Amino acid sequence: MAADAERMRALRDRLEAGLKRGPAVIFGESAERLPNTSLFSVPGLKAEIALINLDLDGFAVSSGSACSSGKVTASHVLTAMGIAPELVSGAIRVSIGPTTSENEIDSFLEAWMKVVTSLSRDKGGLAA
Repeated sequence: MAADAERMRALRDRLEAGLKRGPAVIFGESAERLPNTSLFSVPGLKAEIALINLDLDGFAVSSGSACSSGKVTASHVLTAMGIAPELVSGAIRVSIGPTTSENEIDSFLEAWMKVVTSLSRDKGGLAA
């Protein structure tokens, strides 16, 4: 299990390094946390729109923290952490599994950048 955890941590770090090349904010980045999960947002992003676009590209992700999974309201956990509302409403959670590959991380990053670029261009999924 330790080897799996280290491998997933490396993939998570690869994911987050790619996300930070754009405007993404990584939540809990400096905290001790699960090696297979990343929670991030882009200022003004509407999570629902991003989720739909990522789903169309074949990626199953969630919005908000795990504690708010399945709820439409903003994550009470992120709110309690003092995270700005414009970041809370766009929080996206990605989980990495034991079979996730570097190529899948890179494909996700490509799809993510397409979503952010598209939403930024038309402001349809970003708060004006």
